Amino acid sequence: MRIFNLDENYQVVCNWHNTRNGFKHTANLCRNGNSVCETKVNYLNRTWESFEYETVLYRVVDCYFEGKEQEKYRKIIKDLRPY
Repeated sequence: MRIFNLDENYQVVCNWHNTRNGFKHTANLCRNGNSVCETKVNYLNRTWESFEYETVLYRVVDCYFEGKEQEKYRKIIKDLRPY
């Protein structure tokens, strides 16, 4: 499990799980400690991600936010990159 703090109100709790054909990442977006959105991404491999959980983080933000808020949180995720 890994927790990403997006700001003072939002955090994303990410997990991975084995599946029959590979694995999956799950993300649970929480606002002030309460779950507001969940999503998952299934993988056979994830060689295209810049960092672990990148795709599922973008997906949960895109699922919950719209417009300028979505752009704001996508930029925060981009800034989480280790390089």
